[in-house]
Parts: sequence; structure tokens; C-alpha cells
Amino acid sequence: MTSVLSSTRFSVLDRSRVREGHAAPEALRDTVRLAQDVERLGFHRFWVSEHHGVPGVAGSAPTVLAAAVAAATRTIRVGTGGVMLPNHRPLVVAEQFGVLESLFPGRVDMGLGRSVGFTDGVRRALGRDKDAADTDDFAAQLDELLGWFLGPSPTGVHARPPEGLSVPPFVLAMGEGASIAARAGLPMVIGDLRTRDRMLRGIERYRAEFRPSVWAAEPYVVVSGTVAVAATPQEAHRILLPEARAMAYSRTHGTFPPLAPAEGIERRTMTAKERGLYESGLTGHVFGTEEQVAHELESVIKETGAQEVLVTTSTYDRAALLDSYRRLALIAGLGSTS
Repeated sequence: MTSVLSSTRFSVLDRSRVREGHAAPEALRDTVRLAQDVERLGFHRFWVSEHHGVPGVAGSAPTVLAAAVAAATRTIRVGTGGVMLPNHRPLVVAEQFGVLESLFPGRVDMGLGRSVGFTDGVRRALGRDKDAADTDDFAAQLDELLGWFLGPSPTGVHARPPEGLSVPPFVLAMGEGASIAARAGLPMVIGDLRTRDRMLRGIERYRAEFRPSVWAAEPYVVVSGTVAVAATPQEAHRILLPEARAMAYSRTHGTFPPLAPAEGIERRTMTAKERGLYESGLTGHVFGTEEQVAHELESVIKETGAQEVLVTTSTYDRAALLDSYRRLALIAGLGSTS
């Protein structure tokens, strides 16, 4: 453990990935169990995500799942990575987080993104189209949402119970998201670790354009991405295989599948395009032994100046995933109670 790592917060985002041979409800229960495990390991926060109509992802209602996670844990911060604001009315989102903060005071985070549905069919079902993620629209939605916590609307409507509560907001930054976070004076979550140059440009823009607000007096950067730690580099690499294959499949078939076991992936038939995407998807991640990962993470933190690392690793083997988090907790010097 180095002073750089020990002074950095480490957190977890779990996407409730469905596994081949396992039902979607099991993936949600796996998420809750993982939250309990990483709380014992000493991670700072645990976030869940929002996806609709995706065969390989069970998490479609993040605030509902966050409530289950918070109820099953005691101390770890719980939130969303994130609620996709274009899919919801800001008042309803404010009310949901107001309820969460009322039930679990001082433990709730409000991570917000601007993605819309993965396919045209999902977007139609949500009553949205691709333009719903427009930068100006998202900035206005964000401003309206935050306003419900600060006081009544111009029409005199009060949001109950969020008004007067303080729920830390975060912006998930992709592209223009860095500028939106900066202008709103909010902490920013930016990924992924594979696109380091793009990440650094976004962080530089965020810090240059940041305006202090009631939510944050200075910039706060969370870098996110896959981190896999194991006894050998080969074992750590195997953790990456299921997600890389699923991503390659989604980009060639238009649907995100459940995760397959690592041992069968290399034997699967892939088209040349899918094979190329699969191999590309295995590059750029932070993985290896404790020593290798510690060295790489220290470089990432020094390079980005990030205050926090949000680990987003998904894999089929739940035991390997938990072992990876155990090893990461040791690297980071987290306070484990296990």
C-alpha cells in the first residue's frame, strides 16, 4: 500500500449482470449480497445502475434496488450510477431520493446520467428518443431536479420529502457531461480507464470550467473502470473475458447478452468482426496481481488527480469477483471487518 492509494477513496458500481443459466432475479439478489461483502471490506460507497429491456442486465429500477441495498447494509454509502434523468420527471426523481435519504439519513448518493434506451424499441416504450439526451435539455433537467431540494418551484409547489434535505449529486460524464458537471458545480464521475486520453481531456475541461456551488466548493473527480486482481495475471485476465465477450456480442447483434463462463468463451464461434471487438475489449483495463494493480492504480491516480476510484468490474464467476475485491481492499488499505 502506498500513500497515494491509502489517501484515495475506493467504491463499487455493480450492474446486476445476469449470468447464463441464472435468472434475472438472482442477479439482483447477488447485487445485494455483494454490497454486504464490500461493506465488510471497507469500500466507501456502493452504486447500482439503470438499464431497460437488456437481457444481460437486471437492474432497471435503481432507486428501488438502492433501497434494498441500503436496508441490507449499515454504514456504506449507497447510490446510483446512475439514474438516467431523460427517462424521468425531475420531481419524481427528487421524491425518490428524498424518501431514500429520509429512510437512510447520511448514506445516500444521487448519481445522474443522460443516456436513453439502448434500442429504438426501448426508447419508444420510455416515451423518449435519442434527442432526449440533448446536452441543453439534460442541464435544464439537472437544474430543475436540484431545485426541488432547495425550495419550492416557481409555481409554489413543494417537493415532499426532499425539500431541505441534502443528497449529494454526481454527474456521470461522457463527452459534454464534464462541462455540465462543472457549470453546475457538482462532483463528476468519468470513465472509463481504457480511454485514458479522453478521460484526461474531460477532467481538464471539468477543472477549468468548474464553478463552486452549494453542492461542492471545489472540483471532485471520480474515475471509473474495470479493475481485476488475482493471484496471477492469467487469473485476473480470465475475470475480464465474460464482459468483453458480451460487449462484442452486443455491438454485432444489437442486444446485450447474459455473461458466459470464462472457460467456454474462447471455444465459442465468433465472426471476424466480433472477434476483433472481443480482443479490443480485453485491452486497457487495470488487471493483474496485487503488485501490478497497485502500480497501475497509483499511476492512474497521479495522472488524473482523482479523489476516488469507482470499480465497475463484472464477471461470471462470483467467487473470483469477490476475491478480486478482497485483494483490492488490501492494496488500498481499506478497513476490513471480515
